[in-house]
Amino acid sequence: MYGHPAVAVAIDQRITIKIQPSQSGTWLIDGSKLNMARNPHISGLIDKLWPEEEGAPPLSIQIEGNIPTASGLGSSAALSVAFAAALRLGRGRWVNRSNSGGQDAWAEGFGAAVSASNPYDSSRGFFSTAQLTELHHQVGESAVNADENAILAHGVEAAAQNGRASPMDSSTCSHGSIVIISDRIESGLNYLYQRQMEMPEGKRSWHIHELISQTKPDDVYLVIGNTGIHAPTGKQVAKVAKMLEQNPARIGEIETIGKIARRGIKALQDGDYDAVGRTMTENQIMLKSIGVSSPELDALIKAAVPSSLGVKLTGAGGGGCMVALTRNPKKTSDAIELAGGRTLISKIGSPGMQIISSSDETFWTKA
Repeated sequence: MYGHPAVAVAIDQRITIKIQPSQSGTWLIDGSKLNMARNPHISGLIDKLWPEEEGAPPLSIQIEGNIPTASGLGSSAALSVAFAAALRLGRGRWVNRSNSGGQDAWAEGFGAAVSASNPYDSSRGFFSTAQLTELHHQVGESAVNADENAILAHGVEAAAQNGRASPMDSSTCSHGSIVIISDRIESGLNYLYQRQMEMPEGKRSWHIHELISQTKPDDVYLVIGNTGIHAPTGKQVAKVAKMLEQNPARIGEIETIGKIARRGIKALQDGDYDAVGRTMTENQIMLKSIGVSSPELDALIKAAVPSSLGVKLTGAGGGGCMVALTRNPKKTSDAIELAGGRTLISKIGSPGMQIISSSDETFWTKA
Protein backbone atom coordinates (compact mmCIF):
# COMPACT_ATOMS: atom_id res chain seq x y z
CA MET A 1 0.00 0.00 0.00
CA TYR A 2 1.44 3.36 -1.08
CA GLY A 3 4.82 1.85 -1.85
CA HIS A 4 5.08 -0.33 1.26
CA PRO A 5 5.08 -4.13 1.46
CA ALA A 6 2.01 -6.14 2.38
CA VAL A 7 1.80 -9.68 3.77
CA ALA A 8 -0.80 -12.32 2.89
CA VAL A 9 -1.06 -15.76 4.48
CA ALA A 10 -2.84 -18.71 2.87
CA ILE A 11 -5.53 -20.24 5.10
CA ASP A 12 -7.01 -23.73 5.34
CA GLN A 13 -10.39 -22.87 3.81
CA ARG A 14 -10.82 -24.11 0.25
CA ILE A 15 -12.84 -23.83 -2.95
CA THR A 16 -13.05 -27.02 -5.01
CA ILE A 17 -14.03 -27.12 -8.69
CA LYS A 18 -14.87 -30.16 -10.79
CA ILE A 19 -15.48 -29.96 -14.54
CA GLN A 20 -16.84 -32.46 -17.05
CA PRO A 21 -18.37 -32.25 -20.53
CA SER A 22 -21.89 -30.87 -20.44
CA GLN A 23 -24.49 -33.45 -21.45
CA SER A 24 -27.01 -30.70 -22.25
CA GLY A 25 -24.84 -28.99 -24.84
CA THR A 26 -24.76 -25.74 -22.84
CA TRP A 27 -22.60 -24.39 -20.03
CA LEU A 28 -23.85 -25.44 -16.58
CA ILE A 29 -22.85 -24.35 -13.09
CA ASP A 30 -24.04 -26.48 -10.18
CA GLY A 31 -26.73 -27.96 -12.42
CA SER A 32 -28.15 -24.65 -13.70
CA LYS A 33 -27.43 -22.76 -16.90
CA LEU A 34 -24.33 -20.58 -16.52
CA ASN A 35 -25.05 -16.85 -16.74
CA MET A 36 -21.80 -15.44 -18.11
CA ALA A 37 -22.70 -11.85 -17.19
CA ARG A 38 -23.24 -12.77 -13.54
CA ASN A 39 -20.03 -14.81 -13.33
CA PRO A 40 -17.31 -12.51 -14.72
CA HIS A 41 -14.37 -14.47 -13.30
CA ILE A 42 -15.56 -17.73 -14.83
CA SER A 43 -16.50 -16.16 -18.17
CA GLY A 44 -13.15 -14.35 -18.35
CA LEU A 45 -11.22 -17.59 -17.88
CA ILE A 46 -13.39 -19.37 -20.45
CA ASP A 47 -12.48 -16.63 -22.92
CA LYS A 48 -8.75 -17.06 -22.19
CA LEU A 49 -8.49 -20.84 -22.04
CA TRP A 50 -11.63 -22.37 -23.53
CA PRO A 51 -12.84 -20.44 -26.62
CA GLU A 52 -15.93 -22.12 -28.00
CA GLU A 53 -15.43 -20.60 -31.46
CA GLU A 54 -12.27 -22.72 -31.73
CA GLY A 55 -14.09 -25.93 -30.86
CA ALA A 56 -13.91 -26.04 -27.07
CA PRO A 57 -17.04 -27.87 -25.85
CA PRO A 58 -19.41 -26.55 -23.15
CA LEU A 59 -18.67 -27.87 -19.67
CA SER A 60 -20.58 -28.64 -16.51
CA ILE A 61 -18.97 -26.93 -13.49
CA GLN A 62 -19.45 -28.02 -9.90
CA ILE A 63 -18.25 -25.70 -7.12
CA GLU A 64 -17.90 -26.48 -3.43
CA GLY A 65 -16.21 -24.36 -0.80
CA ASN A 66 -16.13 -22.90 2.68
CA ILE A 67 -14.65 -19.45 2.05
CA PRO A 68 -17.16 -16.71 2.92
CA THR A 69 -17.88 -14.45 -0.04
CA ALA A 70 -17.52 -10.65 0.01
CA SER A 71 -15.58 -10.81 3.28
CA GLY A 72 -12.04 -9.87 2.28
CA LEU A 73 -10.75 -13.45 2.38
CA GLY A 74 -10.01 -13.80 -1.34
CA SER A 75 -12.94 -16.02 -2.31
CA SER A 76 -13.09 -14.69 -5.88
CA ALA A 77 -9.33 -15.18 -6.35
CA ALA A 78 -9.57 -18.72 -4.97
CA LEU A 79 -12.41 -19.46 -7.39
CA SER A 80 -10.42 -18.04 -10.31
CA VAL A 81 -7.25 -19.97 -9.45
CA ALA A 82 -9.16 -23.24 -9.06
CA PHE A 83 -11.08 -22.78 -12.30
CA ALA A 84 -7.93 -21.84 -14.24
CA ALA A 85 -6.27 -25.05 -13.03
CA ALA A 86 -9.36 -27.11 -13.90
CA LEU A 87 -9.51 -25.72 -17.42
CA ARG A 88 -5.80 -26.37 -17.91
CA LEU A 89 -6.30 -29.99 -16.82
CA GLY A 90 -9.23 -30.26 -19.23
CA ARG A 91 -7.18 -28.81 -22.06
CA GLY A 92 -3.62 -29.94 -21.38
CA ARG A 93 -0.68 -27.88 -22.58
CA TRP A 94 1.24 -27.91 -25.84
CA VAL A 95 5.01 -27.77 -25.40
CA ASN A 96 7.91 -27.72 -27.84
CA ARG A 97 10.53 -30.38 -27.14
CA SER A 98 14.12 -29.21 -27.45
CA ASN A 99 16.41 -30.96 -29.95
CA SER A 100 19.32 -30.50 -27.58
CA GLY A 101 17.70 -32.49 -24.80
CA GLY A 102 16.96 -29.41 -22.70
CA GLN A 103 13.76 -28.62 -20.87
CA ASP A 104 10.49 -28.52 -22.77
CA ALA A 105 9.28 -24.97 -23.53
CA TRP A 106 5.63 -23.96 -23.48
CA ALA A 107 4.15 -23.53 -26.93
CA GLU A 108 1.05 -21.89 -25.46
CA GLY A 109 -0.04 -20.56 -22.11
CA PHE A 110 0.56 -17.62 -19.78
CA GLY A 111 3.55 -17.06 -17.52
CA ALA A 112 5.73 -14.34 -16.03
CA ALA A 113 8.87 -15.86 -17.58
CA VAL A 114 7.60 -15.14 -21.10
CA SER A 115 7.39 -11.44 -21.87
CA ALA A 116 4.93 -11.96 -24.71
CA SER A 117 2.36 -13.29 -22.25
CA ASN A 118 -0.31 -10.73 -21.38
CA PRO A 119 -3.49 -12.04 -19.76
CA TYR A 120 -4.81 -8.54 -19.15
CA ASP A 121 -5.75 -7.84 -22.76
CA SER A 122 -7.76 -9.79 -25.32
CA SER A 123 -4.98 -12.21 -26.26
CA ARG A 124 -5.30 -15.94 -25.59
CA GLY A 125 -1.79 -16.96 -24.73
CA PHE A 126 1.40 -17.05 -26.77
CA PHE A 127 3.28 -19.24 -29.16
CA SER A 128 7.00 -19.53 -28.53
CA THR A 129 9.35 -18.06 -31.13
CA ALA A 130 12.24 -20.26 -29.99
CA GLN A 131 13.70 -22.67 -32.55
CA LEU A 132 12.23 -25.80 -31.01
CA THR A 133 10.68 -28.84 -32.63
CA GLU A 134 8.53 -31.87 -31.87
CA LEU A 135 5.28 -30.44 -30.56
CA HIS A 136 4.10 -32.52 -27.59
CA HIS A 137 0.79 -32.51 -25.71
CA GLN A 138 1.37 -32.40 -21.97
CA VAL A 139 -1.51 -33.75 -19.86
CA GLY A 140 -2.36 -34.29 -16.20
CA GLU A 141 -0.80 -32.44 -13.28
CA SER A 142 2.35 -31.54 -15.24
CA ALA A 143 0.24 -29.26 -17.46
CA VAL A 144 -0.80 -27.07 -14.51
CA ASN A 145 1.45 -24.20 -13.42
CA ALA A 146 1.01 -22.06 -10.28
CA ASP A 147 2.34 -18.91 -11.97
CA GLU A 148 -0.10 -19.28 -14.85
CA ASN A 149 -3.01 -19.79 -12.45
CA ALA A 150 -2.01 -16.66 -10.53
CA ILE A 151 -1.52 -14.44 -13.58
CA LEU A 152 -4.82 -15.51 -15.14
CA ALA A 153 -6.70 -15.04 -11.86
CA HIS A 154 -5.20 -11.55 -11.50
CA GLY A 155 -6.30 -10.70 -15.03
CA VAL A 156 -9.93 -11.67 -14.50
CA GLU A 157 -9.96 -10.04 -11.04
CA ALA A 158 -8.90 -6.77 -12.67
CA ALA A 159 -11.51 -7.11 -15.42
CA ALA A 160 -14.23 -7.68 -12.82
CA GLN A 161 -13.07 -4.65 -10.76
CA ASN A 162 -13.00 -2.00 -13.49
CA GLY A 163 -9.31 -2.44 -14.23
CA ARG A 164 -8.08 -2.27 -10.63
CA ALA A 165 -6.73 -5.30 -8.79
CA SER A 166 -3.66 -6.19 -6.79
CA PRO A 167 -2.06 -9.58 -7.53
CA MET A 168 -1.90 -10.30 -3.79
CA ASP A 169 -4.95 -12.57 -3.50
CA SER A 170 -4.38 -14.45 -6.76
CA SER A 171 -0.71 -15.16 -5.98
CA THR A 172 -1.47 -16.26 -2.42
CA CYS A 173 -4.30 -18.57 -3.48
CA SER A 174 -2.16 -20.14 -6.19
CA HIS A 175 1.21 -20.46 -4.44
CA GLY A 176 0.03 -20.78 -0.84
CA SER A 177 2.29 -20.28 2.19
CA ILE A 178 3.16 -16.63 3.01
CA VAL A 179 3.32 -14.11 0.19
CA ILE A 180 4.86 -10.63 0.29
CA ILE A 181 3.95 -8.00 -2.28
CA SER A 182 6.01 -4.84 -2.68
CA ASP A 183 6.89 -2.14 -5.20
CA ARG A 184 10.50 -3.30 -5.06
CA ILE A 185 12.46 -6.54 -4.74
CA GLU A 186 12.80 -7.23 -1.01
CA SER A 187 15.96 -8.83 0.41
CA GLY A 188 15.88 -12.08 2.34
CA LEU A 189 12.77 -13.39 0.57
CA ASN A 190 12.26 -15.92 -2.21
CA TYR A 191 11.52 -13.77 -5.26
CA LEU A 192 8.81 -15.18 -7.52
CA TYR A 193 8.04 -12.68 -10.29
CA GLN A 194 6.91 -9.20 -11.26
CA ARG A 195 3.39 -8.22 -12.23
CA GLN A 196 2.50 -5.11 -14.25
CA MET A 197 -0.87 -3.71 -15.18
CA GLU A 198 -2.23 -0.63 -16.90
CA MET A 199 -4.80 0.89 -14.55
CA PRO A 200 -7.02 3.94 -15.05
CA GLU A 201 -4.53 5.94 -12.95
CA GLY A 202 -1.51 4.66 -14.90
CA LYS A 203 0.81 1.67 -14.97
CA ARG A 204 1.31 -0.23 -11.71
CA SER A 205 4.09 -2.67 -10.94
CA TRP A 206 4.35 -5.22 -8.14
CA HIS A 207 7.07 -7.63 -7.04
CA ILE A 208 5.81 -10.91 -5.58
CA HIS A 209 7.85 -12.85 -3.01
CA GLU A 210 7.42 -16.02 -0.98
CA LEU A 211 8.48 -16.08 2.66
CA ILE A 212 9.91 -19.32 3.98
CA SER A 213 10.11 -19.22 7.78
CA GLN A 214 12.94 -21.02 9.54
CA THR A 215 10.52 -22.14 12.26
CA LYS A 216 7.27 -24.02 11.65
CA PRO A 217 4.64 -22.63 14.04
CA ASP A 218 3.04 -25.87 15.21
CA ASP A 219 1.36 -24.16 18.18
CA VAL A 220 0.22 -20.93 16.56
CA TYR A 221 -3.11 -20.45 14.78
CA LEU A 222 -5.08 -17.80 12.97
CA VAL A 223 -8.66 -17.20 14.09
CA ILE A 224 -10.66 -15.18 11.59
CA GLY A 225 -13.73 -13.33 12.78
CA ASN A 226 -16.34 -12.23 10.23
CA THR A 227 -18.54 -9.23 11.03
CA GLY A 228 -20.96 -10.17 8.26
CA ILE A 229 -20.77 -6.62 6.92
CA HIS A 230 -19.81 -6.15 3.27
CA ALA A 231 -17.50 -3.18 2.68
CA PRO A 232 -16.36 -2.84 -0.95
CA THR A 233 -12.60 -2.56 -1.32
CA GLY A 234 -12.85 0.29 -3.80
CA LYS A 235 -14.82 2.41 -1.35
CA GLN A 236 -12.21 1.95 1.39
CA VAL A 237 -9.31 2.69 -0.97
CA ALA A 238 -11.05 5.87 -2.12
CA LYS A 239 -11.61 6.87 1.50
CA VAL A 240 -7.89 6.74 2.28
CA ALA A 241 -7.03 8.55 -0.95
CA LYS A 242 -9.46 11.35 -0.08
CA MET A 243 -7.99 11.61 3.42
CA LEU A 244 -4.50 12.12 1.98
CA GLU A 245 -5.77 14.59 -0.60
CA GLN A 246 -7.38 16.70 2.10
CA ASN A 247 -4.47 16.37 4.53
CA PRO A 248 -1.19 15.34 2.81
CA ALA A 249 0.67 15.39 6.14
CA ARG A 250 -1.15 12.21 7.12
CA ILE A 251 1.11 10.29 4.76
CA GLY A 252 3.25 9.97 7.89
CA GLU A 253 0.72 7.49 9.26
CA ILE A 254 1.01 5.45 6.07
CA GLU A 255 4.80 5.53 6.43
CA THR A 256 4.46 4.21 9.98
CA ILE A 257 2.26 1.36 8.77
CA GLY A 258 5.00 0.48 6.26
CA LYS A 259 7.67 0.41 8.96
CA ILE A 260 5.48 -1.85 11.11
CA ALA A 261 4.94 -4.18 8.14
CA ARG A 262 8.69 -4.53 7.59
CA ARG A 263 9.21 -5.41 11.26
CA GLY A 264 6.44 -7.98 10.95
CA ILE A 265 8.12 -9.54 7.90
CA LYS A 266 11.42 -9.78 9.80
CA ALA A 267 9.64 -11.44 12.74
CA LEU A 268 8.03 -13.97 10.36
CA GLN A 269 11.44 -14.75 8.84
CA ASP A 270 12.83 -15.33 12.33
CA GLY A 271 9.85 -17.43 13.40
CA ASP A 272 9.24 -15.02 16.32
CA TYR A 273 5.44 -15.13 16.50
CA ASP A 274 5.23 -13.11 19.70
CA ALA A 275 6.85 -10.27 17.76
CA VAL A 276 4.55 -10.94 14.80
CA GLY A 277 1.58 -10.51 17.13
CA ARG A 278 2.89 -7.21 18.46
CA THR A 279 3.24 -5.80 14.97
CA MET A 280 -0.31 -6.89 14.15
CA THR A 281 -1.64 -4.97 17.14
CA GLU A 282 0.44 -1.89 16.28
CA ASN A 283 -0.79 -2.11 12.70
CA GLN A 284 -4.41 -2.17 13.86
CA ILE A 285 -3.89 0.99 15.93
CA MET A 286 -2.66 2.79 12.82
CA LEU A 287 -5.40 1.39 10.59
CA LYS A 288 -7.99 2.61 13.04
CA SER A 289 -6.36 6.04 13.09
CA ILE A 290 -6.75 6.43 9.31
CA GLY A 291 -10.41 5.43 9.52
CA VAL A 292 -10.56 2.02 7.85
CA SER A 293 -11.77 0.06 10.87
CA SER A 294 -15.40 -0.01 12.00
CA PRO A 295 -17.32 -0.38 15.29
CA GLU A 296 -18.15 -3.99 14.42
CA LEU A 297 -14.51 -4.84 13.71
CA ASP A 298 -13.41 -3.02 16.85
CA ALA A 299 -15.82 -5.10 18.95
CA LEU A 300 -14.48 -8.42 17.61
CA ILE A 301 -10.87 -7.25 17.96
CA LYS A 302 -11.45 -6.16 21.57
CA ALA A 303 -12.96 -9.56 22.39
CA ALA A 304 -9.97 -11.44 20.91
CA VAL A 305 -7.17 -9.38 22.47
CA PRO A 306 -6.96 -11.11 25.92
CA SER A 307 -6.27 -14.56 24.44
CA SER A 308 -4.20 -13.53 21.42
CA LEU A 309 -0.64 -12.60 20.49
CA GLY A 310 -1.98 -9.91 18.19
CA VAL A 311 -5.17 -8.87 16.41
CA LYS A 312 -5.98 -6.69 13.40
CA LEU A 313 -8.50 -6.22 10.63
CA THR A 314 -7.83 -8.01 7.37
CA GLY A 315 -8.65 -6.89 3.85
CA ALA A 316 -9.71 -3.35 3.13
CA GLY A 317 -11.55 -2.82 6.42
CA GLY A 318 -14.84 -1.03 6.97
CA GLY A 319 -16.41 -4.41 7.69
CA GLY A 320 -15.51 -7.88 6.54
CA CYS A 321 -13.07 -9.74 8.77
CA MET A 322 -10.48 -9.43 11.49
CA VAL A 323 -7.74 -11.93 12.27
CA ALA A 324 -6.17 -12.98 15.56
CA LEU A 325 -2.84 -14.75 16.01
CA THR A 326 -3.21 -17.08 18.97
CA ARG A 327 -1.94 -20.16 20.78
CA ASN A 328 -5.41 -20.84 22.17
CA PRO A 329 -7.68 -20.91 19.11
CA LYS A 330 -10.77 -22.27 20.85
CA LYS A 331 -10.71 -19.61 23.56
CA THR A 332 -10.15 -16.87 21.00
CA SER A 333 -12.86 -18.23 18.70
CA ASP A 334 -15.38 -18.46 21.54
CA ALA A 335 -14.66 -14.86 22.57
CA ILE A 336 -15.16 -13.57 19.02
CA GLU A 337 -18.42 -15.47 18.62
CA LEU A 338 -19.73 -14.16 21.93
CA ALA A 339 -19.06 -10.67 20.55
CA GLY A 340 -21.21 -11.45 17.49
CA GLY A 341 -18.69 -12.70 14.93
CA ARG A 342 -18.56 -15.90 12.90
CA THR A 343 -15.19 -17.62 13.08
CA LEU A 344 -12.81 -19.79 11.07
CA ILE A 345 -9.65 -21.37 12.46
CA SER A 346 -6.60 -21.99 10.31
CA LYS A 347 -2.95 -22.92 10.54
CA ILE A 348 -0.44 -20.41 9.17
CA GLY A 349 0.83 -20.69 5.61
CA SER A 350 -1.43 -23.43 4.25
CA PRO A 351 -0.89 -24.91 0.76
CA GLY A 352 -2.14 -23.07 -2.29
CA MET A 353 -3.80 -24.69 -5.30
CA GLN A 354 -3.85 -28.50 -5.10
CA ILE A 355 -5.05 -31.08 -7.62
CA ILE A 356 -7.29 -33.63 -5.92
CA SER A 357 -7.74 -35.89 -8.93
CA SER A 358 -7.00 -35.69 -12.64
CA SER A 359 -7.02 -37.79 -15.77
CA ASP A 360 -4.62 -38.16 -18.67
CA GLU A 361 -7.63 -37.69 -20.96
CA THR A 362 -8.46 -34.13 -21.94
CA PHE A 363 -11.78 -32.65 -23.09
CA TRP A 364 -10.20 -30.45 -25.76
CA THR A 365 -6.69 -30.49 -27.24
CA LYS A 366 -6.53 -27.73 -29.86
CA ALA A 367 -3.53 -25.43 -29.27
